[in-house]
Amino acid sequence: MFSGFTVGITADRRWDEQAALFERRGATVMHGPSIRTLPLRSDQPLLDATTRIIECPPNMVIANTGLGVRSWFGAADSWGLGTQLHQALTASRIIARGPKASGAVHSLGLEVEARADTERLSEAIDLVLARITPGGTVAVQLDGSGTAPDIARLDAAGVTVIPVPVYEWTMPDDDRPALKLIRAIIARRVHAVTFTTGPSVQNFVDIAAEHDLDQALTDTLRDPRLIVGCVGPVCADKAAALGLPREQLVVPTAYRLGPMVRAVADELARRLVSIDIGGVRMVLAGSTAVVDDVRIDLSDAEARLLGVLASHPNSVFTKAELLAEAWAGTAADEHVVEVTVARLRRRLGAHGTAITSIHRRGYMLRS
Repeated sequence: MFSGFTVGITADRRWDEQAALFERRGATVMHGPSIRTLPLRSDQPLLDATTRIIECPPNMVIANTGLGVRSWFGAADSWGLGTQLHQALTASRIIARGPKASGAVHSLGLEVEARADTERLSEAIDLVLARITPGGTVAVQLDGSGTAPDIARLDAAGVTVIPVPVYEWTMPDDDRPALKLIRAIIARRVHAVTFTTGPSVQNFVDIAAEHDLDQALTDTLRDPRLIVGCVGPVCADKAAALGLPREQLVVPTAYRLGPMVRAVADELARRLVSIDIGGVRMVLAGSTAVVDDVRIDLSDAEARLLGVLASHPNSVFTKAELLAEAWAGTAADEHVVEVTVARLRRRLGAHGTAITSIHRRGYMLRS
């Protein structure tokens, strides 16, 4: 269905699962990870936090991420402290930031008292503040950023906080795949790009900045023709903070990998163009046209030009209009329109005559 569409994936974890979901739908995938998830360089901070919690169980615990909860208990087991940690947390009231963290807690046989509907850490902290009294103790499992500014609200309320650092997010060791994806996005050879964490959005722009491509990248990401998928509101908040219009971001109602892929796929489906030309059906999907059940692979410029003409069949577009629509943000003159029209007609073969020249006015696609 989506043959001809290209999707960029920036995740490091479970990216192959995401790629498989898109590829089953016929899309081509480009993988350019902008983030790397690593264990902490030293076990000592996590061991110290775990020992402190075992010795004096906190009143409440915030389970921030599913990966963090699982990794925390995996580390505790490796130190021979898994059973003791489990017993300590049995005496604590657990608040989960979202369903992934909640699921990880339940899989350990522990109970979750409440879960943040928005999946934001700030809401999880609100839930804690509504339940704890000054002088209480809260253990907060941190995500890979290692920071949580909202924790200051717990400190201000007189609550003792035990940070539990489990893993860290860093730049990828090799940024060349991300840079290749960035350049493909700027060249408008990518039709959708997905992000699964806020830091991955920031890192993507930072990698572009190292090569003086950050302005070109953000300009392209703001283009409504490019689909930008974010796995949830926290990720979308970071994208919006970098200047991407929030109304253009595709965010699933259930903040998971599968629903994000479906939401992006639904948006791609809306980009399919289907019209009749010369008595036969033509379907344009990304850089592929299927005319009378015959697949025709197009160059990116040809596909963009045909997409503009097909958006309003039987309407005349001037060369200047076609240039502005199909070559937006690139240095090109009207001669490139003529050359691309000629190539496109040849690609379409007998159906190329549907692209009609209107003397001194421009071009139209006859349906």
